[in-house]
Amino acid sequence: MSIRIQPSILSADFVNIERDFATISSADGIHVDVMDGHFVPNMTFGSGVVKRMQEITSLPLDVHLMIENPDHWAVKYAELGVFSVTVHYEACKDAVAISKAVRATGSRVGVSIKPNTPVAVLEDLVTHFDQVLIMSVEPGFGGQSFIQGSIDKISDTRRLISVLGLDTWLQVDGGIDLATIGAAAAAGADTFVAGSSVFGSPDRQGMITQLRETAQAASHN
Repeated sequence: MSIRIQPSILSADFVNIERDFATISSADGIHVDVMDGHFVPNMTFGSGVVKRMQEITSLPLDVHLMIENPDHWAVKYAELGVFSVTVHYEACKDAVAISKAVRATGSRVGVSIKPNTPVAVLEDLVTHFDQVLIMSVEPGFGGQSFIQGSIDKISDTRRLISVLGLDTWLQVDGGIDLATIGAAAAAGADTFVAGSSVFGSPDRQGMITQLRETAQAASHN
């Protein structure tokens, strides 16, 4: 199983974002949290800032929309040329239509579920998405502790993906560090969003390597 580490810029210095991007150049991508202050109780930035991020890094941007009305906005972010756009199941009116529109731009598309949303909601949707994101904290703020019940959700989602014979990426976001990434990988996750554990480290590149190696060692494949 290929392991991917995507540092979350929610823990970066927004005033010095280009500098911080340079410190994580060994990552497999950059996780970009877009929050509107409505779907989640925090606000970050909009499409103009994401457009500029796309211009200053060669790393793939994995845009996570924690916003209302993704049915309108998801394709707008995809049209910026980002690698992937993930929407929340809980905010979508028509998740399948969003998937089709985003894929038509050439971007990958993901669907995310919050901690209290059951995996069962994905059963009729997962074939339309390139990535499933399991939130292992309540979305909105960085630095939270990993919710241990997320392990079962990761396992159930991996089982669903496997039964359907899909190559869908299984991403986990929230509280990922050296103490939690192994269990998440063993449960079947292959793509990891790590914020404070990377940006809080004095050796960010080294931490990315440690996280990747720890996950790989715990992975069954």
